[in-house]
Amino acid sequence: MFRKRPTDNSEDLLVRLGSLTARARELAETQRSRVEFALALQRDMLPSDLPSFPGARLAVRYEPANHGLNVGGDWYDAFSLPGGQIGMSIGDVQGHNIEAAAFMGQVRVALRALASVTGDPGELLGRTNDLLISLRADLFATCTFLRLDPAAGTLECARAGHIPHIWATTDGRSGIDDSEGGPPLGVLRDVDYPTTRHRLTAHGVFVLLTDGVVEGPSLHVDEGLDRVTRLAGITAVAGLDVDALATAVMKLAATVGHEDDAAVLVVGHDGGPARSAAEE
Repeated sequence: MFRKRPTDNSEDLLVRLGSLTARARELAETQRSRVEFALALQRDMLPSDLPSFPGARLAVRYEPANHGLNVGGDWYDAFSLPGGQIGMSIGDVQGHNIEAAAFMGQVRVALRALASVTGDPGELLGRTNDLLISLRADLFATCTFLRLDPAAGTLECARAGHIPHIWATTDGRSGIDDSEGGPPLGVLRDVDYPTTRHRLTAHGVFVLLTDGVVEGPSLHVDEGLDRVTRLAGITAVAGLDVDALATAVMKLAATVGHEDDAAVLVVGHDGGPARSAAEE
């Protein structure tokens, strides 16, 4: 004779199901709260608006990675330096969580603070790198820092593991800055970051961006950079507004096929010598 296996009481099953459902809702709410907190932290860490500078026009676009728990640490910044110069930075922190968003704020503040000590972009990145290593945060960041003097028509830049910026001029020239860079910030101690100096020889635009704009499963980074270069060239020759270029570049980010942060900072150079913005 076969015995029937005992079956769970229906009420017990309902109680268990209700408990599991409540737990799932609690976990989902906790995850959503973490994402909302990280997004709020990102917003607070980024400048609410960009200052105005004689001889230059700035435009920025930023789209955070807020799909699921992907909350990254991309940033942008622009601020005044002594002598009418402009300091600009853009970068990307490793990781997609609250810690990355907080570390982003530390890097941005460090760059601003140390820029008051040294305006040389390479030295600035070196000092910021040593400071971040001393914090032992176990995170790293890529970064580009530019110092623009609109009146003198000069540009100085340094890179720490970041993708290059793009330039275009009103006389139809454009390109990708391929100057030498150093490793990401927060990886190696006592690193030298080369500073590249350019004389601007025609009015034009510069495009600083993070890799979320030009790289992903649907788009190789080289092709993405080429597309941005073409957009910058059209903008410079046609005399279009920097806001239009920033919007067009950000639309490219929607085609790369991933869920990463995307930041774009566009600079239009109007000052300097009478012949004045291409790279020499």
